[in-house]
Amino acid sequence: MSTRLSVPTFAGVLVLSAITVAAVPLFGTADAAGPASTPTIEKSSATSLTLGTAGTKTFTFSMTATDSSGIKGAKVVTWPKNSNLNPTPEELAYVEDATCTPSSATTSVCTYTFTVDEREAATVPTGIWHTAVLITANDHEKTFSANAATFTITAQAD
Repeated sequence: MSTRLSVPTFAGVLVLSAITVAAVPLFGTADAAGPASTPTIEKSSATSLTLGTAGTKTFTFSMTATDSSGIKGAKVVTWPKNSNLNPTPEELAYVEDATCTPSSATTSVCTYTFTVDEREAATVPTGIWHTAVLITANDHEKTFSANAATFTITAQAD
């Protein structure tokens, strides 16, 4: 099983739309004692996909994260709603990193992408999917969201 997906990788992907989620409610966890702030997701989006049988396609998740100490990094995993996986902050420590680029001393834009080919299309469940995120600030405070963004995967009609 790939570390970037909770089930076999997407394949034959066609970007249909982007769903933007503003002010996502989050659960914060503290790693250090003291009055540090908790990182927040200001906005996030994930591309909805249509699986096909030809070519290599790309999935993209993007978010803007803020913390008074700045953003150190983010971990991201996608999972199908009907799988009942419900990832935890501890599990996200072992998944792939998003690429975070600072836009200021306190804010970063983090992007997670991967490409897939047509061979994997038949193994990917269609339906509603979630994107789970674990954000780590420079002061080691963390915020977890099991559903930072939602997107849909559909099968291409023959």
